[in-house]
Amino acid sequence: MTDTAESVDWYDPASTTFGDRLTGAREAAGLEVEELAERLGVKSKTIRAWEADRTEPRANRVSMLAGLTNVSLVWLMTGVGDGPAVSPSMRDGDLLAEVERMRRDASQLTDRLRTLEGRLRARLDGEA
Repeated sequence: MTDTAESVDWYDPASTTFGDRLTGAREAAGLEVEELAERLGVKSKTIRAWEADRTEPRANRVSMLAGLTNVSLVWLMTGVGDGPAVSPSMRDGDLLAEVERMRRDASQLTDRLRTLEGRLRARLDGEA
């Protein structure tokens, strides 16, 4: 990706939907669907429906969504204006950190499995 491409808004107003922008704003704010739903006083399935563009929130909810996700109301509705402050490359860094955590966890589980297998083999050999 070039520097020019990175400086452009990562949500093109012409090609994104309200649901796309809501999902991006929610993720950039570090909110899970359930947490956002609780803060708004709606069900998680309602947030998912908005993000999938199956339904749309009422105007008062859109205003609350903009505030909770720290984006401008205009950006949330149109894609023009102040969107999320997190760039896609920062989100990639978060993804990389998650992969590293999972790799560590997998290594620890492998070590534990090896230990348990050794104990089981020793027990079975003792019974034979």
